[in-house]
Amino acid sequence: MTLGYLERLAARTASTGTVLCLGLDPDPLALPVGFARDIVGIEAFSRLLIEASLPSAAAIKPNLAFFEAFGPEGMAALERIRALVPADVPFVADAKRGDIGSTAARQAAALFDRLGADAITVNPYLGGEAIEPLLERSDRFAYVLCRTSNPGASELQDLIVEADEDGAPRERLYERVARRVAGWGPGGTVGLVVGATAPDEMARIRATAPGSAFLVPGIGAQGGEIDPVLLHGPASASPAGGRDGGGLLVNVSRGIARAAIEAPADGTSPDLGEVLEAAARGWAERLPMLR
Repeated sequence: MTLGYLERLAARTASTGTVLCLGLDPDPLALPVGFARDIVGIEAFSRLLIEASLPSAAAIKPNLAFFEAFGPEGMAALERIRALVPADVPFVADAKRGDIGSTAARQAAALFDRLGADAITVNPYLGGEAIEPLLERSDRFAYVLCRTSNPGASELQDLIVEADEDGAPRERLYERVARRVAGWGPGGTVGLVVGATAPDEMARIRATAPGSAFLVPGIGAQGGEIDPVLLHGPASASPAGGRDGGGLLVNVSRGIARAAIEAPADGTSPDLGEVLEAAARGWAERLPMLR
């Protein structure tokens, strides 16, 4: 019997003891010395990052745009990178997809079937009906953008939505998204992206959606703080609650990659793999699975 995504995530979280998610955002202009500023260098550095960080990471999350920018060669590199990740490590494709049903079905085929992603990120703007093909598989998962970590997030996400006939109160748009998403899909296949840079909003979202799994960007380079995330991030109700880690994943990208970039290049520094391994281990310790 195939386990659901939340069960697989809980098992991996328990085995590592952390909610750390390694983010892969390999900017060709920000690679360590010695790596080519092209897809060859990006693939080589991504491989090094994964190999060094796997013992300390509950999941791996590549940002597809950094590979798609290189066309077929970039996507081929991404498929090779995906093959490096063991089956018991959740692979989250940060794709931010979402379109009308027929298009969403092909997006599901591309990301779930061809790439082999365990989970993806999804844009809710077209509504639950449109993105149903991305939510309907019991063994896969979709993280729906709710309150994002970028500085301009409040422009639309903080807009006030009036009470509706289904009983939702007057609330902010991100709260309405959280409320609606909790009822999408067959159950246990959808969660929320909630940025660490908005801790008050995270608390309100958790109160609105106590059972939703959170994928949390914004820690580290973007300035989000850990304590509010560990407080409000784990789910307290079904389907994500009651599991090891409470369905929480906290993404760290540049916070780990920069350890290699900032390492001295004079021959006196440790091996870059060791530098990255230490950085990932440090973040894992700061992001423990809370019981």
